[in-house]
Amino acid sequence: MTFALIEYGDCIRLPAIHRQAPLTAVLTPFEMFSFFKKKPQEPAALAPAPATPAVEQITLPDAAAPVAPADIVAAVTPVEQKQSWVARLKAGLSKTSSSLTTLFVGAKIDDELYEELESALLMADAGVDATQFLLDELKRKVKNEKLTEAAQVKTALRSLLLEMLTPLQKPLILGQHQPLVMMIAGVNGAGKTTTIGKLAKHLQAHDQSVLLAAGDTFRAAAREQLTVWGERNNVTVIAQESGDPAAVAFDAVHSAQARGTNVVMVDTAGRLPTQLHLMEELKKVKRVMAKAMPSAPHEILLVIDGNTGQNALMQVKAFDDALDLTGLVVTKLDGTAKGGVLAAIARARPIPVYFIGVGEQIEDLQPFNAQEFVEALLG
Repeated sequence: MTFALIEYGDCIRLPAIHRQAPLTAVLTPFEMFSFFKKKPQEPAALAPAPATPAVEQITLPDAAAPVAPADIVAAVTPVEQKQSWVARLKAGLSKTSSSLTTLFVGAKIDDELYEELESALLMADAGVDATQFLLDELKRKVKNEKLTEAAQVKTALRSLLLEMLTPLQKPLILGQHQPLVMMIAGVNGAGKTTTIGKLAKHLQAHDQSVLLAAGDTFRAAAREQLTVWGERNNVTVIAQESGDPAAVAFDAVHSAQARGTNVVMVDTAGRLPTQLHLMEELKKVKRVMAKAMPSAPHEILLVIDGNTGQNALMQVKAFDDALDLTGLVVTKLDGTAKGGVLAAIARARPIPVYFIGVGEQIEDLQPFNAQEFVEALLG
């Protein structure tokens, strides 16, 4: 079999690489904003790509110069865009916000208030453990601080939620590895492939060259969907019509090393955590990445649908047990999303939430900010 490297608008044929099918690079531009932090120390020198016996005299494009890490304290976002994002987040969580905030209007601090609050938190998908923890801490705070007004209790609840969710707020670190290899997992319908496309644009906003690997070889449309995002973001997409997803990941890491690409994101097939044989396939993909680059994958992200409630927590536990997750992306916090699942995750499996999404547009995916999230819930 042969690979072909296709620059958008031009076609360059390369000699046979090895057993995999076509290597595709698809390019066209557009823009947006992002926030990240970079490791303050200098990155390790870029090692030459390991020799592959079947590769013969391949001429690749000039390697992109590695980006010198620097401390980036969140790029300044225009006030209008920030207000728009916060407004969309509040709209997405409005159902939960309404049920929580109305409890404190003219209420007395008694058992009835706590019972209604318990019901509201459970309905918001906070789960039994997080709900009981919040209620116990709230009662203790009311007693110790001698709170007498419902508004004071609401402020105390806001403080407790912020304290609970702040540990989930963590920036994605760039510049620590060359390339940074990211494995993206999630069940079908969570928005995994779309999230990869949005993340690619965020990374490019911080001068990172990106390569995408279409490792979801089980879903027919996944490869085409990722290719479209490659065209939009002007990035290379490695894909094959059929075959072993682990082999696609292996070739993607080697290609990124040879070309000096900063970040590799590997899409994987969506599957339910109960499908044990498919979860084993994910473990295989992870092992094969480590063969291509011993420290890889450096980030293993799970994309979860914010509408799925406690089922999302079950997914986090199952995928974390199988893959040792390093971060989460919570999508679709709009419409019927309840938002309380983040409290459940914070209590049961406090894995960093790198990004949250409130819609289909690229600007609808933003880094998780605990303060903004709590304000959207409680005003």
